[in-house]
Order: sequence, then structure tokens, then C-alpha cells
Amino acid sequence: MKQEVIRELSTAELIERLEEERKQLTKLKLNHAVSPLENPNKIKTYRRTIARMMTELRSRQLKDTAQGSVAVNKQ
Repeated sequence: MKQEVIRELSTAELIERLEEERKQLTKLKLNHAVSPLENPNKIKTYRRTIARMMTELRSRQLKDTAQGSVAVNKQ
């Protein structure tokens, strides 16, 4: 999933997709441990997608915190 698509998702959707991606990664790892995957690079792709999602969530949290502190400073 590309960064542009991740940015377009709402926070709730992003959290939901993150959970789904983590479950899928776990399944892939287990299947790969039992028998080799046809394309083991999928594991790397899922890891990177999860990292992108977590980065976007963190940046949204920081943005909300920064906006909250600016509002407090103005009062």
C-alpha cells in the first residue's frame, strides 16, 4: 500500500487496516515456517506497509498534540 493511499484513510480505517495487515503478516510467517512461500518478499512488503501505517498514525498523534498545545498557549 502506497503512502498516498494511507494518508487518505481516516484514523479509524487506518487502525483497522493495521490490525488486518498484522494478522496477515503473522499468517505469512507461520506458513513460511511450515513450508517455503512462493514469494518470500511478501513478508518484507507487509512489514514495510505496517511501518508506513504506524508512521502515519504517529504523525497524526503528534499533529493533534501540537495543535492542542498551541491552543492552550493562546489562552
